[in-house]
Amino acid sequence: MAEAEIPGGDAVRPGIGLTGLVQNTAGLAQPLDAAARATLDGMAAVLGAGKFALLTGAGLSTDSGIPDYRGPNAAPRHPLTYQEFVGNEALRRRYWARNHIGWATMRHAEPNIGHFTVASMDRAELLTGVITQNVDRLHEAAGAENVVDLHGRFDTVACLQCGELYPRSFIAVVLAELNPGFLEEVAQSGGVAAGPDADADLDHEQLIESFRVARCPLCGGMLKPDFVFFGENVPKDRVERSFAMLDAAGALLVAGSSLTVMSGLRFVRRAAKDGKDVFIINRGPTRGDELAGSKLEAGVSESLTYLAEALPGRLVH
Repeated sequence: MAEAEIPGGDAVRPGIGLTGLVQNTAGLAQPLDAAARATLDGMAAVLGAGKFALLTGAGLSTDSGIPDYRGPNAAPRHPLTYQEFVGNEALRRRYWARNHIGWATMRHAEPNIGHFTVASMDRAELLTGVITQNVDRLHEAAGAENVVDLHGRFDTVACLQCGELYPRSFIAVVLAELNPGFLEEVAQSGGVAAGPDADADLDHEQLIESFRVARCPLCGGMLKPDFVFFGENVPKDRVERSFAMLDAAGALLVAGSSLTVMSGLRFVRRAAKDGKDVFIINRGPTRGDELAGSKLEAGVSESLTYLAEALPGRLVH
């Protein structure tokens, strides 16, 4: 990812560019053309007939400067699996070194207009709930209350041995004490690009090899961010809550997800099986396109904002 000058700086991308991480220009809002507005009007006519469920993915958070895995501007990535994390000490050290950098920036990310629009629809009781595949907690930061964080949350760390949960901010202090000057050295080396899920593209082997990983302060066990890794199952209670939202809805709207992983695609398949309308807003193809009654390839934030205004009922701002 190349560095880019963005007019307005932090006013446009709050928190991005700290600790040497470059800014992300992907997802800057673009005006919707007439065809896109017509497609959204058609979606609103159906969605406005009753409450609907909303499934969101990384495409919604790119406007907050958080990169995604599979968007049109995303670099190829090979995310660490759960099995690799717990079974390989070197890979685990590399992960925590990158996460320590990514956290330093991601914790400053702020909700964008898409998140605030979703929160307004939630307060106006237009939704049965929000199912998000994102771990950034930006829906809640924007004010949405009825949210299932399907893949967990990046601001909590769990001990895999005793089960104790810690705020990520506390673990950041521990890591900083174990690795004094680490972030400064990263910045002096030229900085790195932010990655999805509080990751960062650090390939400085000397810095990685010298990084000291924190252990559980209570039992000395292995610590892991409290979100679902590739190769790990979504907790059953989150899946059940999500299906309850879908069962109570008349339709399903997908916003900003490629539906590549089954954790999200299952809801599209369930909705289609139950005869419910499925609508998708996403840049690029998704695995659920053939099941959608309508698909729009456009920016998620601007599309949700237009759609919300087209829906019946007063939004609470």
